[in-house]
Amino acid sequence: MADTRPEPRILVLATGGTIAGQAGDATRADYRPGQIGIADYLAQADALGIAARYTGRQIANIGSEDIDESVWSRLHSEIERALSDDGVDAIVVTHGTDTAEETAFLLDLTLPSTKPVVLVGAMRPADAVGYDGMRNFANAVRVAGDPDAAGRGVLVVMGDRVHSALDVRKAQTRATEAFRGFPRESVAIVTPSRLDWFGAPWRVGDPARLALLPLPDVPILAVYAGMSATAAERQLAGDPPGIVVSGLGEGNMPDPVRQVLLRHARRGALVVRASRTDEGLVDREPEDDANGFIAARALGVPKARVLLALLIANGITDAGEAQRFFDQR
Repeated sequence: MADTRPEPRILVLATGGTIAGQAGDATRADYRPGQIGIADYLAQADALGIAARYTGRQIANIGSEDIDESVWSRLHSEIERALSDDGVDAIVVTHGTDTAEETAFLLDLTLPSTKPVVLVGAMRPADAVGYDGMRNFANAVRVAGDPDAAGRGVLVVMGDRVHSALDVRKAQTRATEAFRGFPRESVAIVTPSRLDWFGAPWRVGDPARLALLPLPDVPILAVYAGMSATAAERQLAGDPPGIVVSGLGEGNMPDPVRQVLLRHARRGALVVRASRTDEGLVDREPEDDANGFIAARALGVPKARVLLALLIANGITDAGEAQRFFDQR
């Protein structure tokens, strides 16, 4: 049966990245991200007959390694306006893959779950052999235009899979199937012509969980075997208000490092134990209550840092209250 639904009205917010990158040679390994403007990109999408009515805005045109709080703020403001605009059905954000999981998670925490918001990127530049960006973009439009995409929070579309912002992470440096999810591997499979969800929406009508406010500097303490207290202190200069530990195994650390972190927790810093491992839960350990530490649970190190910075910005500085946010899924 033919699809008789009207074409979705999609606001496309472009930030650059590989999806808009060019190498100048179809076989070169190096390239420059963010070379194609949004108008030219949408013209290419129109030429392929991707069924949607687009409005495009250029937020930035950079590699996502350079995404910062100013870009997040502009992106968030544009999405907020679109959520209240009756002329927009959904929002697609083109984004580099290096920090897509952080942008998606930050938006998921600070936006209401009403209209679909979908991030999409590419692993190969637009003039490379086997460019994956336009297929990923077509898939993202297919997801964003689906009424069932609402109420699922912010989504990330890459390589024919749809990931929740809560679960998604970049797991490969080059492969087009570069993204995985934990604990949920993906929430749907998509092609430009078909979309199959693995379950019902889970955030129907949810408000924003936190406000996007100016973020404090929250460092990541990279832990390694034999790390000394002196080395830990060098990474924590300036007495930051929060610290995310990229710990060994289930958020572990050598005892000299633990003693440094205890000092910071006792002066009022929020200390989150996360893991440098590929995936897995970091549960609370018996000493966490006495130490004043927080367990990252299912969040990896980059997302733990985003959540901790947002909590501090929102005035949440009690470790117990912060732990409740890390426990939420």
